[in-house]
Amino acid sequence: MKILLVEDDLELGRALQSVLQGEGFSVVWVRMAADARRLLTEAEPDAMLLDLGLPDGDGIDLLRHARASGVELPILLITSRDSLEDRLNGFGLGADDYLIKPFDIPELLARLRAVLRRVQGGSSTGVWHCGELQLDEKRMAINCAGRAVPVSRTEFSILLALLQKSDRVVTRGELEDRALNCSESQTLDVHISNLRKKIGERRIRTVRGVGYMIQQ
Repeated sequence: MKILLVEDDLELGRALQSVLQGEGFSVVWVRMAADARRLLTEAEPDAMLLDLGLPDGDGIDLLRHARASGVELPILLITSRDSLEDRLNGFGLGADDYLIKPFDIPELLARLRAVLRRVQGGSSTGVWHCGELQLDEKRMAINCAGRAVPVSRTEFSILLALLQKSDRVVTRGELEDRALNCSESQTLDVHISNLRKKIGERRIRTVRGVGYMIQQ
């Protein structure tokens, strides 16, 4: 697995490069946004760890550029910006996770592996799992603890969005964009409530002020 590490701090960059290589990752480390933008296509990384405060630009602009260009690799933001507004902005622009500095290296590794598992763990087959919950995109079928769960098309879309990004928060805006349309008579909260009744109250966790996430 190749990781594109975008971090201008020399001490932190060297430490992360060493740790990641020790865990078996191939690491391409750059300190400038311009280099990262070029290497997104040239280096063909499997994931990117992206600092936001870079000498030649804002990492948020690089995130925006990557998603607008169709880059789908997992992007984990590592930053000292800890406000709710910053986190919402990052998730809204397509970040897969958001880790606030200073952080513990084991947590970074766990989050990185989680986003990599999400990419590998269902997209090729169209079958997504979270504990005893299973969603089959091709058959439009959901099973929970061995029993079929009847859901509406909107509920299916919401659950698919949550499973595709399990282990991270999916913002309300993301869910509304993917699952609801202008003729929708029910709110997102109503659909979430209905889903909880069908698959278990604790499987969908509310992250206050941000959105929702799926859990086992």
